[in-house]
Amino acid sequence: MDDVVRFYGGSSGLVAAIGSALDAAGLDRTTLRPADLAPVDEFHIRGRAASLEIVEALDLTGDSQVLDLGSGLGGPARTLAELRGCTVTGVDLTPEFCEAATALSQWTGLSDHTRFQVGDATATGLPDAAVDAALTVHVAMNIPDKQALYAEAFRVLRPGGRFVAYDVLQGEGGDVRYPVPWADDPSTSFLVTPDEMRDLLRSAGFEVVAEVDSSDESLAWFRQVRARVERDGPPPVTFAAFLGERFGEMAANQVTNLAERRVRTVMFTCARPS
Repeated sequence: MDDVVRFYGGSSGLVAAIGSALDAAGLDRTTLRPADLAPVDEFHIRGRAASLEIVEALDLTGDSQVLDLGSGLGGPARTLAELRGCTVTGVDLTPEFCEAATALSQWTGLSDHTRFQVGDATATGLPDAAVDAALTVHVAMNIPDKQALYAEAFRVLRPGGRFVAYDVLQGEGGDVRYPVPWADDPSTSFLVTPDEMRDLLRSAGFEVVAEVDSSDESLAWFRQVRARVERDGPPPVTFAAFLGERFGEMAANQVTNLAERRVRTVMFTCARPS
């Protein structure tokens, strides 16, 4: 767990760095919308497009209480809050991420609908059946005890509520090439296959409502991002704000991993039976 925090949390001054980059790009922090921050706070493959799919899958209303397990910089949480008017609580191990997520919600006018706290996604401390919906986005790759993660999601979800897990899974093409955006090496990377993921969710008590493999779209997305950067240069703020210069190598490895089917991206929509 400490190794994971060190991997993501090496960027002291993350809020200041993001703010300075936005200022340099001429973006007014008092009029920002979540979509303006997508290049940095949608820290998952396929970015905002995937977040919009999650919005649809969770079937939320303005009264919904939602839990984001491993909320990172809060991009999906803010997208949910903006589009559905719901209230989202994010839990993340990395203090720098929670601090930045809180600031970004302030800048986008969504502080009343989002809050972020440092904590363990496998043991949130929330009461049983406390939320109407839950999600986890590109988080389980760093968690060896996935059974505990999905059991916690099931426990805090009310009967009939939905849970979406969108993650990177082990593909059939061989071992992952490192470094990648979630790990420098296998010591903090714990991928499961789609079959294993399905079994884990069902053993936690969930009914799997839908399963969508977006691996081909993910590969196309990475290639489009690379082509756009080559043509127009990088956006004002990117994942390099907290991953540093190594992000370029990580992104290149992800293209290879997806192209060679070493990894898959799959979104599971689940329900806790009523």
